[in-house]
Amino acid sequence: MQSIDCDGMNAGMAIPENESSAFRAAKQDLTMSDHGYEQGRLNLPFVGISTFGKNRYVEDWDAIDADVAVLGAPFDFGTQWRAGARFGPRAIREASTLFSFGHGGAYDHEDDVTYLPADKVTIVDIGDADIVHTDTIASHANIAHGVRKILSAGALPVVLGGDHSVNIPCVDAFAQDCEENGPIHIVQVDAHLDFVDERHGVRYGHGNPMRRAAEKDYVSGLSQIGIRNVSSTAKEGYEDARSMGSDILSVRQFRKLGVDTVLERIPAGARYYLTVDIDGFDPSIAPGTGTPSHGGFLYYEVLELLDGLAHRGDIVGMDLVEVAPDYDHTGTTAILAAQILMNTIGRIMHHRGAAV
Repeated sequence: MQSIDCDGMNAGMAIPENESSAFRAAKQDLTMSDHGYEQGRLNLPFVGISTFGKNRYVEDWDAIDADVAVLGAPFDFGTQWRAGARFGPRAIREASTLFSFGHGGAYDHEDDVTYLPADKVTIVDIGDADIVHTDTIASHANIAHGVRKILSAGALPVVLGGDHSVNIPCVDAFAQDCEENGPIHIVQVDAHLDFVDERHGVRYGHGNPMRRAAEKDYVSGLSQIGIRNVSSTAKEGYEDARSMGSDILSVRQFRKLGVDTVLERIPAGARYYLTVDIDGFDPSIAPGTGTPSHGGFLYYEVLELLDGLAHRGDIVGMDLVEVAPDYDHTGTTAILAAQILMNTIGRIMHHRGAAV
């Protein structure tokens, strides 16, 4: 006789040297369940190549066949203080492997929902847009090209920044899509308004994206949430933003109103483009960013907002920006970014399925 101690078996259980077929079958029933572990490699998070969520890599952008396609935009020439967000896509991808366990989906016991079921939702990682050092226009054009390829394939574009200027080519890429399908409403989670028009000739830095978006005739309005403290935008920028269709809320205003009331301020049934700056979160949970700002959101505040948004309308594209791993000494910022992305994608696809 021998004694074993393993998951799914009683510690110290006596096993006959020549175990019967019935015993082997019973042991298999105990140690296996109905998820992705039954076959192939165990494929733990620290094993293998770090694509987003360890999903399939697609190098040919004319062969995207998926519900969701992830594009890296490792560009940070638009920063006004601490650079380093060019390494954000790599950090987010590596952190996302934490959520790649082979359960065939992600079960949330509070919602009693398995999000991103493997038999219903396909995610691919198409790598990074090519970045041309010192050339903002060419680099932004390459990012826009990637987003257009995703849209033409009928997939949801999810872009990993990069500084917040990468939102400019992302929104630019929606021109034809909006011509065919209608306008988009921008929902921004951020500490900063990012509504500078032009300063010393700079129009495409990380302080400009929401101003550039508001100028588009296919952008129907903006909801700018989490805005707080001193930022790069002066008083006239706030006045311009409101005159151009922005609804601006600070974190304190958000908390006073509550998530349901905030959602009611966002047009119902619209097509939303979601842009999340990681500095919208409090630096106590997201220190790894170039311009941290105290008094920010906690995780569940943002998750509940984005879950409600996915239920209220259709999120047709999103980016998450400003993760700078050099300042993220424990890796918690990248993990937060990966977690909010995974959960948002899951809720987008779940609510789309429920609406069918």
